[in-house]
Amino acid sequence: MDLDLRKVRYFVAVAEELNFGRAADRLRIAQPALSRQIRALEKELHIELFERSSRGTALTPAGTQLLADAGPVLAAADAMERRARLAARGTAPFTVAFMPGILVTPVVRAFTDAYPGIGVEVLRTSYYEQVAVLHDGRADVSFVRLPVPVAGLTVVPLFAEARVVAVPAGHPLAGKERLHVDDIADEHLLQDPDLVPEWRDIARDVREGSSRWRSGPGSTMEEKLEHVAAEEGIIIVPRSTAALYTRPDVVYRPLDGIADNQVAVAYSTQRGSAEVEQFADLAVRLLRTN
Repeated sequence: MDLDLRKVRYFVAVAEELNFGRAADRLRIAQPALSRQIRALEKELHIELFERSSRGTALTPAGTQLLADAGPVLAAADAMERRARLAARGTAPFTVAFMPGILVTPVVRAFTDAYPGIGVEVLRTSYYEQVAVLHDGRADVSFVRLPVPVAGLTVVPLFAEARVVAVPAGHPLAGKERLHVDDIADEHLLQDPDLVPEWRDIARDVREGSSRWRSGPGSTMEEKLEHVAAEEGIIIVPRSTAALYTRPDVVYRPLDGIADNQVAVAYSTQRGSAEVEQFADLAVRLLRTN
């Protein structure tokens, strides 16, 4: 059976919205047409993807599995189309993605010296896009801050970096030269607690079951710092990232009792090439410290 990717895209929209009307608006098609496409996909797969009732729409176990698998499949299809179009125009560059604070210039320079005929571009990413750019073909390699989902990727560790905590300038903790994770146990973390397990294990928010965090693709460093400055909570970031985002109403303090951030270079296992592997080797040679 040949899977119709258009129907899969329709399925993903409904699965994410859990509402056929909103999904139809998002896709800019009529709701009856969307319903027919989903029923056709269920018929082709011989499974039910949604449970439909008066209480609303919910994913079946099969639908949950398809949603998990659909992302990489659609990203790979998008990447294939994008790269084919670029190759047809003879404009496909070698793209290096990087997270803020990671200095990639030495590796890029060494790579261009080794491959003078290859045009190299750099692409700044966010935490939520640092591996997505590999799956969808926007980047050939990506300097990432761990942890990241490793499925379909080759991830090569490079070095570790200390993290600091950002607090409002008027906060009592801002007056201390150095903090321990125990000092911030009663503070509200504006990040996913799983990214800071040392805080999560002692935090009052978690003990009281009131942990909530601001996240999502649109949650930038600038937005997080606005919330910190407004005394809504704290964030914990790598030291080099903090150096890029200084402002008078936010203070960064060294933080003990917390693991360093791990930096790695990653690339798609399926789309590996001699150039990609050479770039990773150069990154190890020039940046690895452990």
